[in-house]
This record gives sequence, C-alpha cells and structure tokens, in this order.
Amino acid sequence: MNTPITAPRDFGFGEDEAMLRDMARKMLSERFSMSRLRELVAASPEPVYDHGHRPSWDEPLWKEIVELGWTGLAVGEAEGGSGVSLAGIAGMVEEAGRHALPSPLVPTLSASLVLRAADSEVARQLLARVAGGATASLAITNERGSWEPGDAPLNATDDGEGLVLQGTARFVQDAFKADLLIASARAGEDLVLCAVERDAAGLSFEADHIHDLTRDQASVVFDGVKIVPGAIISREGASVLRSAWPALLTLVSADLCGASEWLLQATVEYAKERVQFDRPIGFFQAVKHPLVDAMVEIDRARSLLFHAAAEIDAGSAGAEVAARMAKSAASDAAAFISDRAIQLHGGIGFTWEYGLHIYFKRNLHNQALLGDGVHQRKKLADLLIGPVGSSGILNG
Repeated sequence: MNTPITAPRDFGFGEDEAMLRDMARKMLSERFSMSRLRELVAASPEPVYDHGHRPSWDEPLWKEIVELGWTGLAVGEAEGGSGVSLAGIAGMVEEAGRHALPSPLVPTLSASLVLRAADSEVARQLLARVAGGATASLAITNERGSWEPGDAPLNATDDGEGLVLQGTARFVQDAFKADLLIASARAGEDLVLCAVERDAAGLSFEADHIHDLTRDQASVVFDGVKIVPGAIISREGASVLRSAWPALLTLVSADLCGASEWLLQATVEYAKERVQFDRPIGFFQAVKHPLVDAMVEIDRARSLLFHAAAEIDAGSAGAEVAARMAKSAASDAAAFISDRAIQLHGGIGFTWEYGLHIYFKRNLHNQALLGDGVHQRKKLADLLIGPVGSSGILNG
C-alpha cells in the first residue's frame, strides 16, 4: 500500500521562506567573509591545540542576528517570535552552514523546537525569553553518547522543595554561549525536562577538545543542581524529545547541506582557475566526474531535507522516516564532497591558511551529531522493516 502524500509538492517553500533565505544569504555575504571567519577561528593553528581552547565568535554580528529575529523563528507569535515554518528555518540554517557561522544559532533553534513540542506554561515562558535574545542548548546526551530520547544523562531526586540533579551531560553544543540549558533527567519511572540557568549553583563546564573550529562543546557537570517546580518543563520528557527529534535532525541536515554546497562551489571555481598541462584541471574527467557526483549527492540530500521539513510542518506520521533519510543523505554527501574538495585542491587544500579545513571539520562534526548516515539507516531499517530478529525469517 502506498503511503499518502501529506506534505505539499513544493515542500511548503513559498515566497516568505525564500525571502528569509535570501535575506540571510545577503546579510551573511556582506557581513561575514571568509577572511573574517579565518580571523575568528583559524588565524593560527597553535592556540587551537591548547587544551580547553574555545573558538571566538562575532558577538556584534550575533546581536544583529537577534535583532533580525532569527532566534525567534521557531517561537510562536504569542510568545514574541515569528512562528516560521520548519521549511523556512531549514533554508536559513542552510545559509548559516554555507558561511560556517560560529554562533549558538542552531543549538538555540534546537532548544526552541523541544520547548515548542513540550507545549507547557514553563516552556512558553522560556520561548518568550529565547525570542527576546536568550541563547539555549540541549543537555540530553548521557556518558555513553546515546542520542536516544529515553536515555537521560542525569538523575533527579525530590528533596521536598523540588528536584536535585546529579550527573554529567555530554556533547552539549555551544555550551559556553548558552544562557540556559534544557536538561533531561531520570526521576523514578519518569524522564523530566528542566530549565537550568548557566550560572546555577552546582553547575560546571568542562570544555571538550573537538576538531570543529566553529563551535565549542562541553561536558556539563550537575553536582546537586536544584530545580524548583517552576523550572520543570515537562514530566513526559521522552515523549517530548521523540516528538521534536525529526526537527532536530532536519536542522543538522540543513547545516550539512549548506557547508557541502560551499565546498562544492569553491572546488568548482578552483578547478576552473588551476591550470595543469595547459588546461584548467576541470577539463579532465578525473576532476569533472567527482564534482558532478558531488552535485548530485548534495541535490539529493537537499531534496530530502526539504521533504522532511514539509512532512514535519504537515504533522505527517512519516516525519521521522523523512528526517532520518535527510540526515543519512546529508551526512554521506558531506563526507564525499569534503574528501573530494581537499583532494582536488591538491597541496593547497591541506594548508591551514587556505581555510578549506574549517568546512571539512564542521562537516565532520555534523556528520556524527545526532547519529551519522550508518546510524540513521539502521534506525530506518528498524522503522520500516522492524528490528533485526523480530521476524521468524530473520530468526532462522
């Protein structure tokens, strides 16, 4: 039986969504050049390899982004945001990826989508803060690095006045830029989502040493952090996270598509200019064919990306399948063009000064974030045909 199509054939990407994307592209092209990116995150290799190094970011530019309302895109109008469709948000995040923008934009949008899924009074109050410019990030990954919504990193105990959180959340994105954290904790049989201010007593940050120069990442230690009832977002945290998961995957896929497109275009331009044997290297099939293959892979990933966004916007039951397909394709396309871009640039592609490595490393980080292509295909198999061993055939 064919599954009925619930999403619009144009992916819901209309004039408003195109205007948002074009505005983001114009603003970042004018205000955030490659030279500025290198100045912030890769001016010199020496500091990058120091333990605890955190890349710089353009805070004045971030203030402009807040004023433009980008942090409130996933926030409803009732809470002071613009309530843009996920298709529109994906188009804008793709532009952030295209410029390898160092900022807490994607973590803040991700936290907003979780809060929107929670749909509680506390969540709405927090969304209003985000629309006003507060930054946020998710602290939901345990010490095993599990991305599963039901695997909380923290334990919560009730002391009669509220909850007390204990444990360590791993892989918290742009933790040092976040004003508040959305943390998940196990409280008996329940998984609760809590809002934690970055200056809360008992909270400490341990910087991770990661290859991506455009963001920071931390392990956040909760040592008796107290949560008052007014900071509990939901006591049905696993359900909320499962509901928001397709949108979170879609955001990372959009970032991957944007960065991959930049790598493709930069490599195409180089292939037109670099001359070997009296011809531009783009003339040779060994260069031309991989670039065409990369273009096809990126276009495929982008189609799946906006299909996923449209399915989520439509409230389709197939949203998770669509989002995992998008993340799988975007991760694989990013791996392919990242490798070919370095290879086809030759010796200059390996240099620190050229800047290609910034996009390569951003893609490498995003490929693994929330699960790489192999992980997504395993999850797709479970969704579409059932877990291995669940049928008589697979059991032998």
